[in-house]
Amino acid sequence: MIAPHVSRRYARAIYELGVDTGSLDKLVAELESVANMLAASEDLRKTTDNPLVSPEGKKAVLGQISDRLLLGSVSKNTVMMLAERRRLMLLPEIVQLLKEMSDLRAGVVRAVVTTAIPMSDAYYDKLRVVLEKLTGRKVVLDKETDPTIIAGVVTRIGDRVLDGSIKTRLQSLKNSMLTN
Repeated sequence: MIAPHVSRRYARAIYELGVDTGSLDKLVAELESVANMLAASEDLRKTTDNPLVSPEGKKAVLGQISDRLLLGSVSKNTVMMLAERRRLMLLPEIVQLLKEMSDLRAGVVRAVVTTAIPMSDAYYDKLRVVLEKLTGRKVVLDKETDPTIIAGVVTRIGDRVLDGSIKTRLQSLKNSMLTN
């Protein structure tokens, strides 16, 4: 297992490079697209993680991906360096850390909103306004769905969790009935 400080070190270096070049947002978006592609393709992960695949073979595959995603030179070089150092599996964590650093720099807080089914954009806009009033900062919503919450919404902002799901309410009711 690779220690979390390794991901933090890479993220910090990439962050500083993005700030210095004035392309932080673009860099984060491009690296996130690579991380998403790796997460979506098991075959791609097997290829990039396999020690039997030559470094040249991995670079060729990653070069094609970089071209398909229209990555800038900094993003492409970052992906190649991570692959060369056998750290490509850290990319999702590095991207998450980059987002957090970028958000902090911009005065933005990120909220993960989980609902049972996808909601309308109008609903998310109203929720964002309420959360901005609650936090006093600009809020960016990351939307997730989880049918197990039955209904309602669970919002996580940093370490705070605002749980308005039916699942939690039913569990609380069950616990109170069992203790009485």
